[in-house]
Order: sequence, then structure tokens, then C-alpha cells
Amino acid sequence: MKRKIVKIDEAKCNGCGLCISACHEGALQLIDGKARLISESYCDGLGACLPECPAGAIEIEEREAAVFDEVAVQKRQSITNIPQAERLTQGCPGVQLKTMERKTEMPDVPAFHPAAMSSELRQWPCQIKLVPAHAPYLRNAHLLVAADCTAYAYANIHSDFMKNKITLIGCPKLDDENYAEKFTAILNQNEIKSITVLRMEVPCCGGIVNAVKQALLNSGKMIPWNVFTIGTDGEIIKE
Repeated sequence: MKRKIVKIDEAKCNGCGLCISACHEGALQLIDGKARLISESYCDGLGACLPECPAGAIEIEEREAAVFDEVAVQKRQSITNIPQAERLTQGCPGVQLKTMERKTEMPDVPAFHPAAMSSELRQWPCQIKLVPAHAPYLRNAHLLVAADCTAYAYANIHSDFMKNKITLIGCPKLDDENYAEKFTAILNQNEIKSITVLRMEVPCCGGIVNAVKQALLNSGKMIPWNVFTIGTDGEIIKE
């Protein structure tokens, strides 16, 4: 029969594996470092994998294909018995989802002691374009959306901004990514508690603020959010 089904451009595929975790039917697998459709009957053609592909290697085409077999999909899932949380860790090591527990209180330690400089990053990955909208650590999260330069300009970013938050970083000038679409998906699929935007004073950083604002409008959710601006000299110049 003729129906909609995914098509993968292997030349564009970078093997990140994000589409694997996005496909609840298990129709995709990494084979020889490339995402491939292992069975037409497992693909429902709805394209949940499309927005998760940072390389734009996946599209939906209409062609002759085997009918979607929901029974076969359910049977395969029951046989493999792979929990969703575990499937989200498959793929390229650089994008495997991970949550890190951090101590809420630090003992008194001298300056430059390793404990005094403990990281407050609570999850991996942290790049906006690599974080799946359905990542478990996004549930009920307080988000920090930070321009990546802020981590180098502001010395105390870990203790002052990242602590107890899920950190998403990116550069609207350099990334080929529609941040507004990604943030909208995150807001629609999770109960986000608040959003803190950390930007540099340079004009291009306005893009990251506008993307968050547009996502809030798109989702229709009233969520507390604020913006902090860091000067190129490393000082907070606007709250």
C-alpha cells in the first residue's frame, strides 16, 4: 500500500542516535554508525523522530510500503522489554542521556580545594540541539537557558545560575537550529517550573531570548521567566 514513512539520508546522518530514542515503535536502529529503518511495518509514519535529528537527515515520504503493524510492534516491545529510560541512553556516547546528583550543601573548604569548585551540571547532554524534548530530566525542571559564551565570561555561573537547574546551552548565531521550535516542544511535553535566560550583552544573543519568548507564546503556558545579561567584562549588567 502507499503510505507515509520515514526516509533517512545516510550521507547526512551523523550517528547521534537521537532519532532512536524518539521512535517509540523501535523502527530505527544504529547500524554501522548510521540510523536505519529496520522494518517498514514498525514505522507509523508520524515522524516523531524528525524534530530530534540535528543533521536534518530524516524526512517523511509517501511511497509503497508495508502496512504499519501495531501488533507486531507491541509484541517486539514486550519481547525486548527495554524500558523507555534505558532506550534513551542508546546511541552515540556524546548524546547519551545522563542525570547527575549534586550535593545541596557543601562543607566549608578552602579556596581552590576541588570540593569548592564542584560542578553544578545536573544532566547530559546540555547542548540545546542535542537535548530530546522528552528527556526524563526535563520533567518538573527549572531551566537555565544560557548562551554558551556566558560560561567563560561569568566565573561563578555554576553556583549563581546552574545550581538546582537543568542547563541548556547554545549560540543562536552559530547553531543551525530553530530554538523556538525546540523550546516549544520542551514546554508542551513537560511541566517546566521556571526558565532563566542567561545571555551576553552582544546583539546576537537576543535570539536566544526571543526564542524562549516565542516558545512561551506558542505553548500558551504562563511560566515564571527572567533574563540576566552578562557583559563582555564578566559582570552582570542587567537583571
